[in-house]
Amino acid sequence: MSELLGPRVFGESQEMVFLGREIHEQRNYSEKTAELIDAEVGRLIMEAKATAIRLITGNRQKMDAIANKLLKDETIEKEAFEALLA
Repeated sequence: MSELLGPRVFGESQEMVFLGREIHEQRNYSEKTAELIDAEVGRLIMEAKATAIRLITGNRQKMDAIANKLLKDETIEKEAFEALLA
């Protein structure tokens, strides 16, 4: 959900089956709204990327420890995994 666009669905999908499956989408919004959707999707993707980078860099030592354990033993039991995260 976007704070800018709200909890809305844009466009309508109709499925038409003729020699296979085709999907027809009808646009029921303006070009300006399409631009807002594109901008908001871009913003959400960049925000998710920043969050992923922050989480990965913030937990890099734990991730390296888990990776090394998996390279060595191929599996990690629950208790060992929890100990690596602690």
